Amino acid sequence: MKRHFTIFATALLLLSCVEKKSVVQTPPTPRVEVAEASSERVVIPMRFQTLLYSNYDATIQPRVSGYLLTKEYAKGRPVEKGQVLFTLEATPIELQVASNRAALASAQATLIEAQNNYRRAVPLARIEAISQSSLDQYKAAYTSALAQVEVAESTLDESLLQLSYTTITSPISGIIDDNGATVGDWVGVGTSYSVLATVSNTDEIGVHIQIPFARYYTVRGGSKDTTPSYDNSTLLSNIRLYLADGSLYPYRGTYAYTERNAGDQTGTIIIVASFLNPEGILKVGQSAVVVADVGSPEGVIMVPQSAVVQTLNKASVWVVDKDNVATQRSVVLGEKFGTHWIIEKGVASGEMVVTSGSQRLHNGTKVIAEVAKTNK
Repeated sequence: MKRHFTIFATALLLLSCVEKKSVVQTPPTPRVEVAEASSERVVIPMRFQTLLYSNYDATIQPRVSGYLLTKEYAKGRPVEKGQVLFTLEATPIELQVASNRAALASAQATLIEAQNNYRRAVPLARIEAISQSSLDQYKAAYTSALAQVEVAESTLDESLLQLSYTTITSPISGIIDDNGATVGDWVGVGTSYSVLATVSNTDEIGVHIQIPFARYYTVRGGSKDTTPSYDNSTLLSNIRLYLADGSLYPYRGTYAYTERNAGDQTGTIIIVASFLNPEGILKVGQSAVVVADVGSPEGVIMVPQSAVVQTLNKASVWVVDKDNVATQRSVVLGEKFGTHWIIEKGVASGEMVVTSGSQRLHNGTKVIAEVAKTNK
């Protein structure tokens, strides 16, 4: 009896195992959020890495040669228009000024004597007390004395001007940088220090925006053989500047001009934009990023940024077809536009792309698609 019970129990156990093995667990259909790839007409922004520079630099050059007596500024600091920057030793020129003053005084004394002699000679000549030739001589001496005074005055003015050049002031307000001349150096034309400093105006700061020719001719609607226009005032709009720390500069940029020597070597056309700098936030030589809308509105395909999967140098999206089957597809990315990517190749308008839940997918996966709420 005991043997039959054991066999019966064993049979029940085997039957239970068989039943458990026959139950297959089917994984649930994954749920994903999807958004429609939309066709839009937008002005495409471009991003440019650049350096800030001064729109106007004043070169400080001494007009006379001499020993540098003082430097009255701090390198790299602001200076004001008319502020004294340098003084040169003035003693030799001061001595010349004193000599020229004396020469003028002598010429003026000679003039007075010649004038008096001529005035006395005129009535004497009328009564023929002196000859006409004597009168002519007095007149010539007077005329010569007048000329000598004019020469002496001019010489004195020239030396006074030279003396004024020994005090060098800034012609503009801005930030000053010098070339290293120190007090006691011989400076001036023909010396190692023919240029003493440069003052950079910082009321406005300029940037160079380099646009590749291919992009330039696309937005201009011309062929690649067309000579680039030098009036590109309507090409850029919404010009923004981001500082090195990523913060947005509060003032928008404006078109200034187009460089005429651009292109052949760099393959770009260079457009210069200016930014007001009333608080002095922008510094010459500072690195910055400029973002600007380039050209007129264009038709593009856009998908939410969350739909794009990026690995190394490749990008892809998961596309869900009308049968709710997901397939991964490689795409070529354009620029970012708000919360979206511009897709240059790989997705057509109206196709649905996965924005959330793609981690569980593989090619051919059947999904339950729910439309996500997106904002451009």
